[in-house]
Amino acid sequence: MSTNLELKKELVESIKSEFKDAKSIIFVDYRGITVSEDTAMRKEFRENAVSYKVYKNRLLVRALNDMGITDYDPKMLEGTTAVAYSTDEVAPARVFCKNQKDLNKMAVKFGVVNGQIMDKAQVEELAKVPSKEVLIAMLLGTLNAPVAALARGLKAIAEKQN
Repeated sequence: MSTNLELKKELVESIKSEFKDAKSIIFVDYRGITVSEDTAMRKEFRENAVSYKVYKNRLLVRALNDMGITDYDPKMLEGTTAVAYSTDEVAPARVFCKNQKDLNKMAVKFGVVNGQIMDKAQVEELAKVPSKEVLIAMLLGTLNAPVAALARGLKAIAEKQN
């Protein structure tokens, strides 16, 4: 076998191993952005523990097929394709959609979240979900509200009796 074919097989295996632990994989068209815009976006991805890479479409197709992910439209992997993936379900979509809105140049192709194929609209809706920390804070605030109301009521009764 040729060395080029062996290198491609190794690269497909590398892609599969990186995607294996990812809960969210977002495929995007990065056409039109400048190097400085791309650098800033990559920095934001790193800050949110998201990996962002550019692969050849044929290698992505092979890796996805080997992983059993075949429910996507193959035409979606034409043209320029970058991949953002993470163990956080929301972070890749949120960071990319924020940058897409700011730059108005890129487009979501599709995504895979927990093994489910998501179209562009679903990925953009996913981006609107608050971060895990914000959701936990909202839950704790909701759980704390009845106790706080009871404490205020008891304090008011105690002050009224004095």
